[in-house]
Amino acid sequence: MNNVGGLDRVARIVIGAALIILAALGVLGVWAYIGIVPLLTGLLHSCPLYSVFGVNTCPKHKP
Repeated sequence: MNNVGGLDRVARIVIGAALIILAALGVLGVWAYIGIVPLLTGLLHSCPLYSVFGVNTCPKHKP
């Protein structure tokens, strides 16, 4: 189920990609590869933690 939409999705993709790029360039440590998590949740429109806490930023699927 999609629960990530709009600005939330764009921010996740940009921040995730930036962290991965900075880690690959050696600017940040290996920990920055955690950027894969926001990148994937943004690309897949779904965040498991949002489901657990009942959060939904996707306008198409709001109750």
